[in-house]
Amino acid sequence: MLPVGDDDVRGASLPVVSWLFIVINVLVFVYELSLGSDQLQQFFNQFGVVPVQVVEGENLVSLITSMFLHGGWLHIIGNMLFLFVFGDNVEAVMGKPLYFVFYLVGGLAASAGHILFNMDSTTPSLGASGAIAAVLGAYVVMFPRARIRVLVFLLYFVRVTRVTAVLFVGVWFLTQFLYGVASLGAESAQTAGVAYWAHIGGFVLGLAGGIVFRRRAQSMGLQRA
Repeated sequence: MLPVGDDDVRGASLPVVSWLFIVINVLVFVYELSLGSDQLQQFFNQFGVVPVQVVEGENLVSLITSMFLHGGWLHIIGNMLFLFVFGDNVEAVMGKPLYFVFYLVGGLAASAGHILFNMDSTTPSLGASGAIAAVLGAYVVMFPRARIRVLVFLLYFVRVTRVTAVLFVGVWFLTQFLYGVASLGAESAQTAGVAYWAHIGGFVLGLAGGIVFRRRAQSMGLQRA
């Protein structure tokens, strides 16, 4: 299932912060496309999160810069689509300054989750998915009954259907958790190259943020029964 929109919640103001993060991610990705393969790997090594370096107190700025790097077209398109669909309403509830901080803290929590289970790794971790997982966590607490429009692929047919946020995000989180547990054992084609514990770390932080701001979402009238 691929989310393409939500029907039930609308923010009153333009989601400037979400759009800003999308623009920054896209611009960085365009820059990545201009690099040769060796230069790109050096770029990832310098600005991605390398767990063993962070554990040793080195290159800590990568905890921020890694949130704006992506490893390919599917990686950035998927992340930016999720941010576009879910970020505006979370931003409307938290307000722009707090949402800006929340997003970055969510990314930090994601990196912490990844590093915790990969302390000896020398492979750079990158992407906005951990911070966006925090947005998902906050969204599902604030708007559990919101209707999410999703693309469903059935063999050669594609259709748009609607599911509740709690179902969509619940299935997403269960998938991340199961693959995260699987990644603790022998590496497989399904677990290689994806920082599932980063997603889980960001999501848990997002749940906490959603609990804090849930009453505000209710008082703003953005929730629907």
